[in-house]
Amino acid sequence: MPDLAEPLARLVDEFRRLPGVGAKSAQRIAFYVLRASMDDAQRLAQAILDVKEKLGLCRICNNISDSELCPYCTNPSRDQHVICVVEEAPNIIPIEVTRSFDGLYHVLHGSISPLRGIGPEQLRIKSLLERLSDGVVTEIILATNPTVEGEATAAYLARLLKPLGIKVMRIAMGIPVGSDLEYADEVSMSKSMENRREM
Repeated sequence: MPDLAEPLARLVDEFRRLPGVGAKSAQRIAFYVLRASMDDAQRLAQAILDVKEKLGLCRICNNISDSELCPYCTNPSRDQHVICVVEEAPNIIPIEVTRSFDGLYHVLHGSISPLRGIGPEQLRIKSLLERLSDGVVTEIILATNPTVEGEATAAYLARLLKPLGIKVMRIAMGIPVGSDLEYADEVSMSKSMENRREM
């Protein structure tokens, strides 16, 4: 990398740490920030700080929220009988874009991965089971990623939930195996939700 002034080089290094941002992109973003007005730079910095300071997890579903409960859990028009289980909060976005699901969500914050030392106890499974104790939920849709870890997590949850008498469904494979839900297009995500199957 060419010699840059220390503050600019540090900014490039920080942007390079972001997922999907390579050296060239990091330089372009850093130079954009350098050319931006002081107000623009302060708004960007404040937005980053606000995300860290003002966001937490929904008390019920573990989604990202700026209050005790997320907008899905507080929305009375959502179907209270169906919960869609996802690995991470960004996985909710492609499902919502399809406008074909009106139930609730549960975010696990990961998937079972013995190679990375992540077992069921590291996931938010206990809080999912607590949500099922009142008997309102009649269907669980397992929308974990179609990866080895996502499939293992779905199989584990299916074995855990089926004895409870709840209908356990798995999204159909309209999404390419090995990809993340976060990058799925609308049509693939819509087909996956429509063609979900019981496990």
